[in-house]
Amino acid sequence: MSERANASVIPFKVGDEPEEESLSQYPSEQQVQNPAERLHLAEAVRMAEAIVFASAEPVSEKQLAARLPDGINVALAMAELRQIYARRGVNLVRVGDAWAFRTAGDLAFLMSRDTVQQRRLSRAALEVLAIIAYHQPVTRAEIEDIRGVETSKGTLDTLLETEWVRMRGRRKTPGRPVTYGTTDNFLDHFALEEIRDLPGMEELKGAGLLSGRMPSNFSIPQPPADPDALTDDEDALTDIDLEELGLLTPRVTED
Repeated sequence: MSERANASVIPFKVGDEPEEESLSQYPSEQQVQNPAERLHLAEAVRMAEAIVFASAEPVSEKQLAARLPDGINVALAMAELRQIYARRGVNLVRVGDAWAFRTAGDLAFLMSRDTVQQRRLSRAALEVLAIIAYHQPVTRAEIEDIRGVETSKGTLDTLLETEWVRMRGRRKTPGRPVTYGTTDNFLDHFALEEIRDLPGMEELKGAGLLSGRMPSNFSIPQPPADPDALTDDEDALTDIDLEELGLLTPRVTED
């Protein structure tokens, strides 16, 4: 196994709960002094509540801005709504750039009887998922270099089917290999607001997931601040790429 492999494989704890953010850091409706503005904001909060509640998927701030009245500060409205639900059985949570209602963490046991038992990921799939999460954007060859073993196509297919991993682009190198990254579904499942909320070195040590005899050059890479932004050595996937990868039905042209 290469020295890089010894220094780069990063596991993370499944099911970790993020620390609660202090609600005091968010602005609130009380900070809006004008009575008419407070009334306008309160109505926008009600509308945002209805939109998020009725959606089966997390709702992005861009979608909210398009449906709320003009001039509404979406961040302020969502902060107010989040504070309203902070102590309820259902909480408003941020998932990347989107918002969704989720059962309060301390009440999750009430839903255990109704949940469908999902198949556990194999150790190989968890290793690949951790590498993609921390090293994204990363190619299959780079994943194999980090793990020190070959990665089967079935392992990547499984992660793609869970919708925790996506094909994000092509590396600007010979062969133009596909690069992989995580999705908002990944953030949602692991209760992360953004990819940089992944546990760091001290958190992994505290959870007992790192050996005390780690190599001296061991380090944890910092995931990108914006996982959707392509890097300088990536090209966006085109329709032709999607057809080649089986992600888009080939277009039929008339003779």
